[in-house]
Amino acid sequence: MSESVTLDIDGTEITVSNPDKVFFKQRGETKFDLVRYYQAVAEPLLGTLRGRPLLLERYPSGAGGKSWFQKRVPASAPPWLTTKVVATPNGTTSDALVAADMAHILWAVNIGCLGFHVWPFHESPDVTDELRIDLDPSPGIGFAELREAASLTRELFEELGIEAHLKTSGSRGLHIYVAVQPRWDGYQVRAAAVAFARELERRHPKLITAKWWKEERGARVFVDFNQNAPHKTVFGAWCVRPRVGAQVSTPIAWHELDSVEPDTLTIATAPARVADLGDPWQGYHDRPQSIEPLLEFSERDLAAGLMDAPWPPVYPKMPNEPPRVAPSRAKKV
Repeated sequence: MSESVTLDIDGTEITVSNPDKVFFKQRGETKFDLVRYYQAVAEPLLGTLRGRPLLLERYPSGAGGKSWFQKRVPASAPPWLTTKVVATPNGTTSDALVAADMAHILWAVNIGCLGFHVWPFHESPDVTDELRIDLDPSPGIGFAELREAASLTRELFEELGIEAHLKTSGSRGLHIYVAVQPRWDGYQVRAAAVAFARELERRHPKLITAKWWKEERGARVFVDFNQNAPHKTVFGAWCVRPRVGAQVSTPIAWHELDSVEPDTLTIATAPARVADLGDPWQGYHDRPQSIEPLLEFSERDLAAGLMDAPWPPVYPKMPNEPPRVAPSRAKKV
């Protein structure tokens, strides 16, 4: 292949430089293989990402090489790029790339983006329209336990009348998403996630934990509620992880949970799944859900004297937050 190749993406020209550069060493897949992958899954990818700001995880030399996170588009970006102002927890703002169409995605791929981390809003950062449950394995937890925790997570959502959707993380965990009615901000959505995690722990204390401090988790599945903290991004659906095997964070149907092997879902296999099975999240955003039952759990917990759960250290100290010190250190003090 030539040193570069130019593609017409719905009327926008995208030039892919060094298309033969190997991005994924395990099977030798190249930058252009990654471009073709995203073109193959364009419909379901944009079905979940379109209109959302993106945090770019750049690996110009491919998976395993030098990398950095990039919130703002570079000064050399073409003028047709759509951007949106996003903020960090300390208030710093930047113009982030928006997943407006495939041209925007492929422009980012060309500059070495091997990971898209997605904000949970469309129009305004003051209105969060996605709740994200991250099931994170603690040491001693295998995928069998994650499967069980995911099934119990769905069970609780169904009990509350909330439709939830499942995807692999592309790494070790599982992600469960809820499309949320555009009525609440990030603080309220996080409060709902905290209450949900605590309710799961009450019901299944031997398997699931909502404990923020690692020393308190034991060999249990951690429900990472802080993935819903305002200004927090989560790895996107259909997006490719910067791993040498080119694993994809893949939406799956609930009936696939017992049989799925996440490491087999790659840029080589995911397009065939879409062609054969379609998009398991089709129509996801057409059915936004109410989180009122979760906010009622939150109010109940606060009324019972529970404090807010700890926030990540990069956030300002929050009202009703417990001390930011590990329990073992607090005892020594």
